[in-house]
Amino acid sequence: MKLQSTNVDIYVPDGADVDAALARTTHLAVCAHQDDIEILAYHGIAECFGSPSKWFTGVVVTNGAGSPRAGIYGKYTDDEMQKVRILEQRKAAYVGEYGLQLQLGYPSSAVKDPKNADVVDDFVTIFAGAEAETIYLHNLADKHDTHIGVALRSIAALRKLAPADRPKKVYGCEVWRDLDWIVDERKVVMSVSSRENIAAALVGVFDSQISGGKRYDLATAGRRLANATYYASHSTDAETAISFAMDLTPLVEDPTLDITTFVTDYVEGFKNDVKNRINKFA
Repeated sequence: MKLQSTNVDIYVPDGADVDAALARTTHLAVCAHQDDIEILAYHGIAECFGSPSKWFTGVVVTNGAGSPRAGIYGKYTDDEMQKVRILEQRKAAYVGEYGLQLQLGYPSSAVKDPKNADVVDDFVTIFAGAEAETIYLHNLADKHDTHIGVALRSIAALRKLAPADRPKKVYGCEVWRDLDWIVDERKVVMSVSSRENIAAALVGVFDSQISGGKRYDLATAGRRLANATYYASHSTDAETAISFAMDLTPLVEDPTLDITTFVTDYVEGFKNDVKNRINKFA
């Protein structure tokens, strides 16, 4: 595996050969920052946890620079903070029994630049080497600019793969905007009820963020519980935790589809659902 980034951190928790670890991947997440994987792709982590035939690979694209800090991290330099975040991501990979953890170390500016070929080339290398069945990305209605950049570069890379090498499913998942607003018939509903202890540990290991004033551990668990409870109004809860996603597979299967139109169609569906419900009873 030859990557364009010169700042890559590679970690294989079980000590396997790196190329072999990538090749065995069945579920893969590409996310912007350390801790995004654990929020966004727990469905895939849980699917693979303890399985002899399923393996999860996590890819963190940016270097974690500029993150908020407080408490014992308050006086850390940016370089020191990046090292902390790399170590925390490795801890999460160990706890979650990931098959492989890659941290590419790009600055956010590189990811948001549509002309930066290195990012897309690295994604193509990873996707081609993994041939994962399921890929988890940031959703295209996310409100974090870097998240959108990573998702768009990921889709560009997936479109470069031969049709036979493309994943069966590509999902855009919740981090910096939930997806409760998507009309029910278009929601991808992911059960994330299993192993609450592992789910909690995976987010909780990012102490630099939590101590820095961002309670991602509580917020992530709360969102999943809220999704499960508020998903269906006329039935009892079938799950204790749910994550929602967009199905981005059509964008990969048909590279001619316009991404903006694809996403705004979800918004139009929400708008029409609200309008029709009001008109029905007005």
